[in-house]
Amino acid sequence: MIIAVASGKGGTGKTTIATNFALSIPQAQYIDCDVEEPNGNLFLKAEILERQDVGVPLPQIDDSLCTYCGSCAKACEFNAMAVLKDRVMVFPELCHGCGVCSYVCPENAISEGEKVIGVVERGTVSRDGDDLSFCQGVLNVGEPMSPPLIKKAKTYAEPGKTVIIDAPPGTSCPVIQTINGVDFCLLVTEPTPFGLNDLELAVGVVRQMNIPFGVIVNRSDSGDQEVVSYCQRENIPLLLEIPFNRDLAFAYSKGISYVTENPEAKDQFRQLLVDINKELQA
Repeated sequence: MIIAVASGKGGTGKTTIATNFALSIPQAQYIDCDVEEPNGNLFLKAEILERQDVGVPLPQIDDSLCTYCGSCAKACEFNAMAVLKDRVMVFPELCHGCGVCSYVCPENAISEGEKVIGVVERGTVSRDGDDLSFCQGVLNVGEPMSPPLIKKAKTYAEPGKTVIIDAPPGTSCPVIQTINGVDFCLLVTEPTPFGLNDLELAVGVVRQMNIPFGVIVNRSDSGDQEVVSYCQRENIPLLLEIPFNRDLAFAYSKGISYVTENPEAKDQFRQLLVDINKELQA
């Protein structure tokens, strides 16, 4: 089973939930798809055993064949090419690697090179009798497009394990790529007006994609009850409410997962997995 942990906004505690959840359940794998700022390993401290560069196709122009007809630029939906009188300009930051330019070129003057945009790192987190599999994507600084790297990281999901995917915040393309095809999505929010607004956006996305989902309210004893009321009105499963916990915050500040210092806290995350299975069977 693949479970994505997402949120409509940053700062709700998404990574805290994802890492502690992964550490609490048996036969698990953690994949950090928040590739622009992956920080799950600050708490998991995995031993990285393998690294693989990830690239995207980038058009290469053969000037000896090109007639500068402009077909490639006209076909590019992302305005990543411009054809001048005697030159074709390619803008790598805009290119999505779709290949349509090489497809429409009448002179076969366009081939595909590769531009490395990041790396996928894999390893393990040691724990008693059952190591946690770890994977993360790390986008190169300055790269504007993360979905290809996210897609590659997801290919390392291990069959037979409960895979916890830490999604990027928000509701844009990186999130869509991350949650596409998962079995269940946990939406982490906070009981504030901003939390409710962004939760509503996230709910709209997962409903549009027909993904089963439930809500976790972090720092549930602060703010108001509007998030709970919203879930009740919309018939959304409220799977877990986590009140503010000073010990959890203190462990977080030291880069230590809460369940590592408080093993008894694993029970609520194990129950969370049970509740998710119940929702999927309902």
